[in-house]
Amino acid sequence: MFDIDVSTLETVGEFGSKSWGEACAEFGIKILQSADLPNDLVWGFSETYTHAPQRLVGADRPIAGYYFMVNNGVISGGDGVPEECLGLPGFHAKLRWAYLCNQSRTLYGSAGQKQRGLDEAELVAQMEAHLGYKPEMGGVPSPVWPKPIIVALSHGVESGGGLHNIAASLQAPSPEFEGWPTTELGVPDFSAMTEAQKLDFIALCGLEPG
Repeated sequence: MFDIDVSTLETVGEFGSKSWGEACAEFGIKILQSADLPNDLVWGFSETYTHAPQRLVGADRPIAGYYFMVNNGVISGGDGVPEECLGLPGFHAKLRWAYLCNQSRTLYGSAGQKQRGLDEAELVAQMEAHLGYKPEMGGVPSPVWPKPIIVALSHGVESGGGLHNIAASLQAPSPEFEGWPTTELGVPDFSAMTEAQKLDFIALCGLEPG
């Protein structure tokens, strides 16, 4: 299993940036390589961040996201989200960049993961009350988590390790969120925002103001 002291890691780029995605994919590959995976295992991991700021995407990089995968013993990964990976059973998230960005820098274990989910649900509820419609933030259709993958990616999570905490430690802050109210886990606190901040966050999510 892959062990690491995340306090030794330095930030490499913003959430959804090419440098950050490449670093996350590299660690994802290392984690899978260190695990005792069945030779016939076929599984893919990808995260696509929609409505990312223009500084993170362009003609040479139209999609903000990263991936890693194992296909019959061959482990690979990198920046971007190729169709080959998306075609594999696995975890394929596609969500709005602003909905995930800030809290993705927070280190946590299983309890923190659960609380983050509750905070994010409350964020959507607060936005719905303000907008007059339920905002579609994206999701993860039909996730598949083979036990060997769960064991590998969550190894050491309660002591600060695991894929999430590695990715969080590599992530630099994004300027849009500076000074905005958040929950303890870093989820934007919509109800505590000023009216101007609410409008900015709605726009950052790529949503209509209602």
